[in-house]
Amino acid sequence: MKSFSYVAKTAADKQVKGTINAEDEREFNAKLREKGYILISYEENEIGAKKTTKKFKTKELAFNCRQLAAMLTSGLTLVKALDILSKEQPNETSRAIWQSVYENVQKGESFSSSLEMYKGVFPEFLISMVAAGESSGSLDVIMQRMSDHYAKENKMNNTIKGALTYPIILLVLCIAIVIGMFTFIMPTFANLFEDESQMPALTRVMMGFSDSLVNYWFVYLGVVVAVVVGAIYLLKIPQTRLKWDKFIIKGPGFGPLVVKIYTARFARTLSSLYSSGIPMVECLQRSSAILGNRYIDQCFVNVVDEVKQGETLSASIQRTEIFDSMFCSIIYVGEEAGALDTILTKTSDYYDEEADSAVSRLVSLLEPLMIIIMGIAVGLVVAAVLPAMYDSFDAIAA
Repeated sequence: MKSFSYVAKTAADKQVKGTINAEDEREFNAKLREKGYILISYEENEIGAKKTTKKFKTKELAFNCRQLAAMLTSGLTLVKALDILSKEQPNETSRAIWQSVYENVQKGESFSSSLEMYKGVFPEFLISMVAAGESSGSLDVIMQRMSDHYAKENKMNNTIKGALTYPIILLVLCIAIVIGMFTFIMPTFANLFEDESQMPALTRVMMGFSDSLVNYWFVYLGVVVAVVVGAIYLLKIPQTRLKWDKFIIKGPGFGPLVVKIYTARFARTLSSLYSSGIPMVECLQRSSAILGNRYIDQCFVNVVDEVKQGETLSASIQRTEIFDSMFCSIIYVGEEAGALDTILTKTSDYYDEEADSAVSRLVSLLEPLMIIIMGIAVGLVVAAVLPAMYDSFDAIAA
């Protein structure tokens, strides 16, 4: 993206100055002609995304889109609405970003190109939807859809976080108990054995592990760090990430539940894009990309190609064997009835509820797993120290 600072004349022979963001000189000239300006001079500057660590959360996006939708629907101009929105931001960083967007729009830039200067801060999905709203003249409707979309996305994220809170606490407690048993409890039983050679095999193993954990804890810590760093590195390798993403949706037990969550997000995104008049090919590309699963992305390369060649969407999606047959059947009905946008909207609402249930079932699988791990650890410790306790009882009885 480049920034073109220009001096031009209007049809009334009035001199104006401004800035236009464009990919190249041809696009810059096209945008200038759209404004009805006659170019006098210009200066070209390379720009990229604005540098900031800020990234709007779904909750913030839902609030901002709802505010803009309300103001635009009530008859305020976009410039005035952005001015008000920038002043209502809760922190300085957000205020500065929206102020910059407001200033660019005030100078004549489109809303979408102003947002695009903050790629990473604003999601590409929102930028695409804003561009569609501007081209169709229905920006207020689009902002309301975006508000609903991010509100539902935020609700799902909160559901997932809330559901995972207890298993995470249980996991931390499980690890703490295991470490506590092997570093504090096990060593106290070591002196109960007069001759270490007389220890049962399991006891010797447990005692050896306990000693190593006490004396070489830094080695274990290093191994854990190495495993975490190694896993992060491996997931950055395309082929490894592809296999992992495929395992996530194909895995036994949890795979179908994860697919429910993906289906809800895919249906909601596709519904929002298609209802806004964006071509189906672009809708599919953006809807699959927003899921963040490379295996699904790879499958949808074929879906996009088939749709381009005239294949029905329902048949193409069915062949990927990712989504359940009911979802594909619903899309087929929508295509046949010529009401795909309406069907997708209703389908996204249904699968949002299904996703909530899927999250609950996923958590229900994790909780007993944590308890089983904790039970095995406690059982091993008890099995290791029981012989020592029996020997002590025999010695007391004698």
